[in-house]
Amino acid sequence: MTSELRKLLRLAGPIAFTQAGYALMGLIDTAVVGRLGAGPLGAIGLANGLFFALAVVGLGATMGLDPLFSQALGAGDEKRARELIWQGLWLATLVTIALALPIAAVPLLIEPAGVAPDIARDARLFVWARLPGLWPMLGYAALRSYLQAAHRTRALVISTLLANLANLALDIWFVFGGLGLPALGAPGAGLATSICALLQFSVLAVSLRRGETVGRRLKWTDQRKALWVGIPVGFQMGAEVGIFALVGLLAGRLGALSLAAHQIALSLASFTFCGAIGVGMAGSVHVGRAVGARDTPGARRSGLTSFLGGVMVMSVAALAFWLVPGALARLLSDQPEVIAASIPLLGVCAFFQLSDGVQGVGAGVLRGAGDTRFAFVANVVGHYLVGLPVAVLLGIQLQRGVIGLWWGLCAGLTAVALALFTRFVRLSSREIAPLEAHPQTSP
Repeated sequence: MTSELRKLLRLAGPIAFTQAGYALMGLIDTAVVGRLGAGPLGAIGLANGLFFALAVVGLGATMGLDPLFSQALGAGDEKRARELIWQGLWLATLVTIALALPIAAVPLLIEPAGVAPDIARDARLFVWARLPGLWPMLGYAALRSYLQAAHRTRALVISTLLANLANLALDIWFVFGGLGLPALGAPGAGLATSICALLQFSVLAVSLRRGETVGRRLKWTDQRKALWVGIPVGFQMGAEVGIFALVGLLAGRLGALSLAAHQIALSLASFTFCGAIGVGMAGSVHVGRAVGARDTPGARRSGLTSFLGGVMVMSVAALAFWLVPGALARLLSDQPEVIAASIPLLGVCAFFQLSDGVQGVGAGVLRGAGDTRFAFVANVVGHYLVGLPVAVLLGIQLQRGVIGLWWGLCAGLTAVALALFTRFVRLSSREIAPLEAHPQTSP
């Protein structure tokens, strides 16, 4: 178990760092725009929530490639894995076409939902500025799937470093203006992030330019295989991000201060969750390789080790939220009233870190086994039949405000975590067949 844990964490570290790069760009956006006040800060929080509620469905669809890559490499078929790289880029294109119009339209619903006009305007423009970065973000996710399955993580780390340095510089320039450019305010941060998404994709594309070029043409059989696994992942991730976006809308109805505090807590919780995502993705690779090699006991061992790793990582995050919430809030805002409103929410974050870690790892190891539909159902039931009613009861009906909304999120995450852990234990108690052997995904 100790040796397995070391191997897992060696792979999880760079993946978590890369995943944290996404969250860090959001943190940088928040820290820069937070200097403009509670209104603009709340606007980008709301806009990011709405953008990712739809975009994450596309990210999940591309993650349907994860078990295909890892199981192909586990079976020793490098040519097949290289072929899937091009299919991943085709998949990113198809998903972008499907999502572009809904993402462009959803900001029009913000003001009718009861959000203040000035916040709604900034949120609307931010989403539209993020839209050009959709395809590079999905293409990056497809290339990342191959690189992490092949244990080639150097380019992932380099792309993350470059993108975040560029995002900081562009955020400051676009938001506050200078060098002949007028101040764009909060929407400028969205434009900066889109440019950096293209930079990240370009770094990975350059790193893969050498090697055998196979399978450039679109193959519908491979698209069906990826979507068979990936669509439930997308809906599962959409359900999870969607509940946070919905709570953001409810917080927005409570006022700019509540929405700003929600954004501070959400940005920090999203950043720490990257540790669990990294462990979950590494677990997906290890489980997928074992399944590809027809080693179900090894897959079970890798999955259980991943759960242990996720709990270890998120325990550190829980302590940070519990012990120094004020210091963490001050990283993202210099507004005393926003900091004070954020501290109770960070206490709730400390409470649900372990649940968040277990459910994040659980989705990853089940994806490695090719089982994605259960995770989708568990997220819908946990978040919308457990978490949302608790949030509305505490936050709205009992008038506990935004902290009541967050206790609802905590209840939903805990329900999902219990369901996914139980599912993996049961699934891995019998033989797990590779996806290529499933009749639903065969050509």
